[in-house]
Amino acid sequence: MRITNEQNDIESVLFSEKKISARVEELGAELTKLYKDKAPIMVCILKGASFFYTDLCRQIKCPIHMDFISVSSYGADSQSSGVVRLIKDLDNNITDRDVVIVEDIIDSGLTIRYLKELFQSRKPRSIRTVCLLDKVECHPADIGTDLKGFDIGNQFVVGYGLDYADNYRNLPYIGVLKPECYM
Repeated sequence: MRITNEQNDIESVLFSEKKISARVEELGAELTKLYKDKAPIMVCILKGASFFYTDLCRQIKCPIHMDFISVSSYGADSQSSGVVRLIKDLDNNITDRDVVIVEDIIDSGLTIRYLKELFQSRKPRSIRTVCLLDKVECHPADIGTDLKGFDIGNQFVVGYGLDYADNYRNLPYIGVLKPECYM
């Protein structure tokens, strides 16, 4: 196991803690408007979205229900395996409910596509997606998300829940990881 040196492993900071917080507050306000008379089920995709999810849920000023799902397409690699595996399913029935999928980053789009199809088969009233980061150039245009924090390029980023081999999640900012740390 490699011991990381977080200060030396980050090439640059893309989004500061302050900038992330401000954008999460804006997204919370948008979701509050969308669901003011409803109680959506907010679904966190573990583990990466957990920081974003927690902060986002605190910014929503209407009733919500919280649930968690765990899927994997990366393992300890820096690129998707191309196969999504369901590790932990939802605890709640989503039939005839409003569902908001909260994702940390849309890269290839495989995970969000898989979850939308899985959830659609369970007949919810609606499904929306919100992601913190969107690598627009890395996935087909039809995958997209309903709400997003920031667009980014094809960079390998860590921090604020995002990891490489389960390291760097606790950084309060989002930074670009130096290539020598994951190649």
